Amino acid sequence: MIDLTQEKQEILIKNKFLAKVFGLMSIGLLISAMFAYATSENQTIKAMIFSNPMSFMTIILIQFGLVYAISGALNKISSNTAIALFLLYSALTGVTLSSIFMIYTQGSIVFTFGITAGTFLGMSVYGYTTTTDLTKMGSYMIMGLWGIIIASLVNMFFRSSGLNFLISILGVIIFTGLTAYDVQNIAKMNNMLQDDTEIKNRMAVVASLKLYLDFINLFLYLLRFLGQRRND
Repeated sequence: MIDLTQEKQEILIKNKFLAKVFGLMSIGLLISAMFAYATSENQTIKAMIFSNPMSFMTIILIQFGLVYAISGALNKISSNTAIALFLLYSALTGVTLSSIFMIYTQGSIVFTFGITAGTFLGMSVYGYTTTTDLTKMGSYMIMGLWGIIIASLVNMFFRSSGLNFLISILGVIIFTGLTAYDVQNIAKMNNMLQDDTEIKNRMAVVASLKLYLDFINLFLYLLRFLGQRRND
């Protein structure tokens, strides 16, 4: 039997936490992809969701509620409950994302997903390995995120193609930067929290949700540039 040193054991414990975070995020993405494709292939379900604004808004409101339950009510639920809510959120996100199959070709969606995965992986490695404190950059990214949210709401009324193009560019930059920032924060969290505790298990779910949202948003903004529309 191999005799591990204390240092090696600590590395394994740290890697176990990060593996759980990225593993859960990956499962969430897989569930979203499956539900998005299945929904896009079912005409009845598509009609129920996208032909009825109330149905679509109900799903969106449930998604907001799940995000709050996972992060805002973290101290009131168990880690297993948080995982179940995250997987439910992933499924509902997949249902709402099925609309992209009505706009873009399947090939361009798969291609953009691959580009997103490569970008996400590269920024994750950078965020984990860099010795530079990304806190200041993260603050700018978060401010920029609020900026594009406000700009997107404004553009719902003006429908400016120029502003939409600018929002798309900023969206790619912001979520690329947030990926590195969030991974660095997760690594710091891993070092600060006591190992194998319920709170650390809960925080792993919150960390997975953050990275999941970074990936999904980066994918959607990249799709605006790389996606080939069905009517092209």
